[in-house]
Amino acid sequence: MTATKPALTTLAPFTLLVALLAPSAFPARSSSKRSGHAARVQTGLDVLEAEKFAPLRGKHLGLITNHTGLDALGRSNIDLLAHASGLKLVTLFSPEHGLAGRANENVASSKDPTTGLPIYSLYGDTRRPTDEMLQDIDALVFDIQDAGVRFYTYTATMAYCMEEAAKRKIPFFVLDRPNPISGEIVEGPMLDPDKTSFVAYFPIPVRYGLTIGELAQFFNAENHIGADLHVIPMRNWHRNYFFESTGIKWVPPSPALRTTKGSILYPGIEILQASGVSVGRGTQAPFEEFGAPWIDGEAVAAALNERHLPGLHFESKSFIPVGGPHSGERCGGVSIRVTDRFVVRSMRLGLEVAEILQQLYPKDFDTDKLLGLLGNADTVQQIKDGVPPEKIVASWSEALSAFDQARRKYFLYK
Repeated sequence: MTATKPALTTLAPFTLLVALLAPSAFPARSSSKRSGHAARVQTGLDVLEAEKFAPLRGKHLGLITNHTGLDALGRSNIDLLAHASGLKLVTLFSPEHGLAGRANENVASSKDPTTGLPIYSLYGDTRRPTDEMLQDIDALVFDIQDAGVRFYTYTATMAYCMEEAAKRKIPFFVLDRPNPISGEIVEGPMLDPDKTSFVAYFPIPVRYGLTIGELAQFFNAENHIGADLHVIPMRNWHRNYFFESTGIKWVPPSPALRTTKGSILYPGIEILQASGVSVGRGTQAPFEEFGAPWIDGEAVAAALNERHLPGLHFESKSFIPVGGPHSGERCGGVSIRVTDRFVVRSMRLGLEVAEILQQLYPKDFDTDKLLGLLGNADTVQQIKDGVPPEKIVASWSEALSAFDQARRKYFLYK
């Protein structure tokens, strides 16, 4: 079953530029969608289940999944496919953090205790399925909740699996799931073409505003993968939905991404970690706070509040992270409160924090290491040169406008 693309509306260039740079320029949301009264979203798995798995009948399946692959009743896709009639589930594949989503290091291949099926880790000795792993498989199914962020590795795992499927002419099915930080907002610098990696599969912005199924279509066409791709679309999902609007239970897709508010802040706060900042790993609210032993939380919170960033408020808070930089040390830090998720621009937030830390703590904050996840040398150089964050954001506008037009070709939802 290949999803049908709806007719698209094109924004005039000036309107698009305003929308990209000014959160207040986005159209007003209806009160029903913002207050959660809309119909519950059915994921691709729910839709496939309602169709009695018809698109997969007669096939020997490899399933790429983890603990997030649940249906509306909380049932695992592994159990559902293992017991479905007319098809055979033969192999499981797991991404970073493993099938249970708990590991923070490389994961070994193993066996599923319930079904006895082999679980091949794609975050261990290899990042790609091999000939041996794909033996006896005539269709691959991908069903994982992602974060809507370029450097979140589940998207690279999907793309690598699509490439291997294309080489072997194996059909590839993506069971679509929501982008938890909405399908409208495009933000952050484009990846430099020479910086592709497992945390940067293809030149797109940090926040790309596509569902995992739409992203699969984008990668397949724009990177010329040429897979026999079939997306099972969701029902009742709209582009302006954050995860809270879906009616779906939040299952943390990785150990540190514990909360929906944390997922909104994650793109901009995570980039700071390589520069020597704790992003709250191992606390109750990762990405909703950041700090280091050398940070004065009162001074940094005050400096951030003076910037009047839309939808955000900052307070001083010390904490002790468990994992990541400064694990086990008391950190002076800042707690971030989201007051309106629709207007928060997390990449702008990341720039503002980086500028303040670079200015106040030049010997401790390593600006160069922002490049690892930002993936854009010009942006890092602008931060080092003291260019105001709003001007850095404006410098992205032309590239983001071109990307926005390109991504619209792959929209499955309005």
